[in-house]
Amino acid sequence: MKFQKRDVVLIVGLLLFMIGLTPFMAPIYAALIVILMYFGIKFYVGKKKQSISREIGEGICMECGSKIIEKKCPNCDYSKE
Repeated sequence: MKFQKRDVVLIVGLLLFMIGLTPFMAPIYAALIVILMYFGIKFYVGKKKQSISREIGEGICMECGSKIIEKKCPNCDYSKE
């Protein structure tokens, strides 16, 4: 979970959400909710990115769009042989 440029947008959005929560609850509770939301979003995005990279593997074939296995496309390379 390293800090990236787009995290600034997330932080600003969560701060605005916290400001919106303060009329309904104490500021400390609003801050705790926003902090939990930040780490929850970061965790979810990290797991999603990890699953996508695991699914793609070495890459995607530019012709058929299937997953490349052992530097060969299972659809395009084997049909040419």
